[in-house]
Amino acid sequence: MGFDEMREAGDVDTIWLDGEFVDWDDAQIHVLTHGLHYGTGVFEGVRCYDTEEGPAIFRWEEHLDRFYESGKPYNLDIPFDREELTEATKELIRRQELESCYIRPIAYYGYDMLGLNPESCPVQVAIAVWPWGAYLGEDALEEGVEVTIASWQKYASSQIPTNAKTTGPYVNSVLASLEAKREGYVEALLLNQAGNVAEGPGENLFLVRDGEIYTPGLSEGILDGITRNTVITLAEELGYTVHDDATISRGELNTADELFFSGTAAEVTPIRKVDNVVVGEGTRGPVTTDIQQAFFDLVERRTDDHAEWFEHVEG
Repeated sequence: MGFDEMREAGDVDTIWLDGEFVDWDDAQIHVLTHGLHYGTGVFEGVRCYDTEEGPAIFRWEEHLDRFYESGKPYNLDIPFDREELTEATKELIRRQELESCYIRPIAYYGYDMLGLNPESCPVQVAIAVWPWGAYLGEDALEEGVEVTIASWQKYASSQIPTNAKTTGPYVNSVLASLEAKREGYVEALLLNQAGNVAEGPGENLFLVRDGEIYTPGLSEGILDGITRNTVITLAEELGYTVHDDATISRGELNTADELFFSGTAAEVTPIRKVDNVVVGEGTRGPVTTDIQQAFFDLVERRTDDHAEWFEHVEG
């Protein structure tokens, strides 16, 4: 469902922009905004889940940590403190009367000049929320998705900081995703410059072999995903051995027992094929099923575990 359809359905009509709640149509920027031309912005993707205690934002504090940290390489100082952004987000969800939603905070260099050095430009901040279901398709969580190895490589941390969630470099992900769709796949996988597996366009990757779990380490050029960290924690609590600093070759994808994505949008999504090579039995595997069940038990609060990971909107 597109934004106009959501608005017609009455789901969203307000955005928080630079300290004010404004009508959706009035949340606009100048066409000479620095971030529009040069990709000088940082952002987050966060989910709010429907729980018995009302809407609860998942791992909000960790997302805020990364939001502020992402701005540092660009000398981008976010001009609102954590409490202001937290209250703005909670109030936005309350005003939209959403029980669950996706949250998009973004900070970017605004309108002043268009030289490459943006430091004279004001930093602007916006937060939007909207309903968003399964990112890779409603059936993907159970049936899995088919992916392809992108011809585009993941950029190296010596080129652009890979530990910062920056707007501009996501053209790398856009290219990989467009290529996958043209080839008839749901999603892509990117290799790094060494030819090893990095991540999906917007997801981290996990591989299962002989009952143990592997995921590319930070040195492979991945984003240090918050859902990735959640999966690692839950898997270890379930008794699995997790290798969270792995190097995974392209060939290992073809011999994996199971593969799955993790991410705020993708949550925990199985992968059933890579370039038309069937993964394992071609279905959601038992380890993925365990992890996925534990994840949704957690975020939907069918367990009291990790209460510290939730920011209750009405709290």
